[in-house]
Amino acid sequence: MTLFHFFNCAILTFGPHAVYYSATPLSEYDTLGTSVKAAVVYLATALVKLVCLATFLQVSETEVFDPYQEALKAMIGFIDVAGLYFALAQLTHRNISQNHKFQAVGLGWAFADSVLHRLAPLWVGARGLEFTWDYVLQGLEANANLVFTISLAALGSLMWLRKNKPKTLIPVIYTCAVIIATMPSITSYLRRVMGWHFPKVVGFELMTSLVMAFISCQLFILCQRPSL
Repeated sequence: MTLFHFFNCAILTFGPHAVYYSATPLSEYDTLGTSVKAAVVYLATALVKLVCLATFLQVSETEVFDPYQEALKAMIGFIDVAGLYFALAQLTHRNISQNHKFQAVGLGWAFADSVLHRLAPLWVGARGLEFTWDYVLQGLEANANLVFTISLAALGSLMWLRKNKPKTLIPVIYTCAVIIATMPSITSYLRRVMGWHFPKVVGFELMTSLVMAFISCQLFILCQRPSL
């Protein structure tokens, strides 16, 4: 029963990444190398973030929401944006379209994040004798993170690679990117100040990720239209 629960949670956590790669044209254009490069960049970015968090943030023994600490954490979180920029604009990729590039980078980035933050807790906790919904919720949270990451990669592709985008859409693109980049601070506020429990926070992340994915998709389509 314990291994069955572990495998179910593992499939829920990591399965959508494989399904996304297989069900989209990414597999047809052999973009696995791009995803692997993005995963390596993510690991380097996570190391830099870890050093910054350990250097500048104070360890708090309480769950009290500290605006200064959360603002500093959000600023450090923008290191992810810099890492995505490097993965999208600076790394050499095969001759793939912009559409496939941001998806491959976002997929590799999200998969590396799930492995780094969820594999060890899943291996240790989901094999316990007592059933808990926490690891199922963590799997759903990983799915929301996958959608958030691909949406942010799409917005980053529009910001850094699309030169002839309509000027009226630029503020919307940057606003959506900021919302996604600061989502960890937003969920921290909901948990510590609003008193939301983990299931409610995960539901919020899932709904918000779908909304941001829809907006990002529409922005990408609008930016691809030829200007009059």
